[in-house]
Amino acid sequence: MLGIGAAAAAATSKLLTPASGSTPNYMALYHLNRAPLQPSKFLRLPPGSAKAHGWLAHQLQLQVDGLAGRMSEISDYLDYDNCGWIDPSKNAWEELPYWLRGFGDLGYVTGDKRVLDLSEKWIDGIIDAQQPDGWFGPNAVRTALDGGPDMWPHMLVLNTLQSYYDYSEDDRVLPFMVKYFQYVDKQPDTQFSKGWGSTRWADNLDALLWLYNRTGENFLLTLATRIHKSAANWIDGVPTWHNVNISQGFREGAQYSVISGDPAHLAAATHAYDTVMSKYGQFAGGGFAGDENCREGYVDARQGFETCGWVEFMRSFEILTRIGGDPIWADRCEEIAFNSLPAAFDPEQKGLHYITSANCVDIDNRVKSHHQFDNNFAMQAFMPGIHNYRCCPHNYGIGWPNYVEEMWLATPDRGVCASMYGAGEVTARVADGQTVKIVQQTNYPFDDTIRLFISIDQPTAFPLHLRIPGWCHGASVKVNGKQVDIHAASGRYAILNRTWTGGDRVELYLPMTTTVRRWPSNGNSASIDHGPLTYSLMIDEKWTQSGGSKTWPEYTVAADSPWNYALDNVDPRHIQVHRKRGQLPPNPFTLSTAPIELRTKARRVDTWTVDDEKVISPVPASPVLSTEPVEEIILIPMAAAHLRVTSFPVASPQS
Repeated sequence: MLGIGAAAAAATSKLLTPASGSTPNYMALYHLNRAPLQPSKFLRLPPGSAKAHGWLAHQLQLQVDGLAGRMSEISDYLDYDNCGWIDPSKNAWEELPYWLRGFGDLGYVTGDKRVLDLSEKWIDGIIDAQQPDGWFGPNAVRTALDGGPDMWPHMLVLNTLQSYYDYSEDDRVLPFMVKYFQYVDKQPDTQFSKGWGSTRWADNLDALLWLYNRTGENFLLTLATRIHKSAANWIDGVPTWHNVNISQGFREGAQYSVISGDPAHLAAATHAYDTVMSKYGQFAGGGFAGDENCREGYVDARQGFETCGWVEFMRSFEILTRIGGDPIWADRCEEIAFNSLPAAFDPEQKGLHYITSANCVDIDNRVKSHHQFDNNFAMQAFMPGIHNYRCCPHNYGIGWPNYVEEMWLATPDRGVCASMYGAGEVTARVADGQTVKIVQQTNYPFDDTIRLFISIDQPTAFPLHLRIPGWCHGASVKVNGKQVDIHAASGRYAILNRTWTGGDRVELYLPMTTTVRRWPSNGNSASIDHGPLTYSLMIDEKWTQSGGSKTWPEYTVAADSPWNYALDNVDPRHIQVHRKRGQLPPNPFTLSTAPIELRTKARRVDTWTVDDEKVISPVPASPVLSTEPVEEIILIPMAAAHLRVTSFPVASPQS
């Protein structure tokens, strides 16, 4: 066994080095898909390969010091001595697995010793508690579904062990997982269609394929096919309208295509996504109207999206990027990361809320009784929410760590890919095993220039893939200060295939323009983007501590300025961009620190109000009559606005 501490000291040694005297090959560097699996377009680097800098590192540090990083201090679900994942005679379910999955990766990307040590303690306890037949975890869960096992929470533990093994090479992990899947293989097919897991088996497909690539155990592929055929059918439609089930499950067809080789299976993920988003995702921010379940007729921008949904959607997009190589999934992951995820937390990440909405002008702790949202409990206040929100506070921690880990990917042509952007660095193996370090200096997404600095011991030829976002037109690339003639089309990868030497510099310019999106099925409302960022009305926010403690406060937020505006002109040329001077603040996602503002003209709409429970009314259909005077309004990045109007009506001074 190689402990986490030793692994941290040798973070790149686990990129397997060929035996002495052998011919280097890429299979020895990374785990490519074994036959008969279809090849993936990109490969995940081992956790710890990528590190964050700048504002992105600050988000991770807020997480270390905040709710996810200190969850074990306040969550009774994480009582080690009374947890069924450690002592099978005790009770437990999804909370510990949700938390540990993100907590481990938080340690790998930050190197925080406290986080690493605590995650290893839990992993050791789980491994040690495996039973002779392969089952692990609470005994009560073994018979929870019609006398058979509920295997849903185990999927999360297996994902945790995947990252842990790729980080540490702990030799207990592979036999542990094989033994568990031998237990699963003995279950009747009918068991795969029960419980929460019935729509979320995509998570187990990920583990099965990962394990097959490291062991070659053929029964794993047979089991994967049994599960695919027996669980919810994601090939022919959307079998569930629960927002998190969709966020986790819609990719299942694409994952199974790695086994089947059927292009229709790969396309099924896109079809499921489009089916959901075309009806319920008709507003900005990357989510959809699923404040628990999607409901017929509830499609407005005021509907919420669960915090679990944000991070699971991001994870699905990251997996799909690797499988099929379509850069649109990375675009979608960035859209959530930059526009929606930060607003799900309070600025110190001491609390979160259950749902985040594109349009929201009051955040309180009251149950909404008019069916505005699909739940009968209060979902909006910021709080630790251990029992109030339960799944979301334990699960949200995968969001930023996974983003950092997936910014850089290995490529089967022995290179590396800059898949998503943010300040940081990566250490990877390329060509025949040479180690390259690439430092990324950028203020993206608040700036349009990304600079890469290459460190490598000897001149080495390898391809460097650069994702050109779909929103970007006119991208350009310089190498060592000289313009490069390269195909850098929108929504494609620009590939620099050359011999690199230490000290080489790459400058990627992604020009950002202001655009307006219209949403015909949502009253023809409008939202404003500049580059990858969507902008919301800047509303003065009155934060009130409504409960909790000094260490773990609970907050409500009320609007302290007018919000009911309709855009007077939707011509992007009339929208001004103002950048604040000075360095980018560590946390750019607050009202006072937002580094960019847009200014445009708007009119008040007196008929657009909140209801008697302070929930914003649906966006009025455009054009909406307003004879109010024209005013200049300020817009800030959507993620910096906890109260926000992001979908605007468009005003007309005449009926």
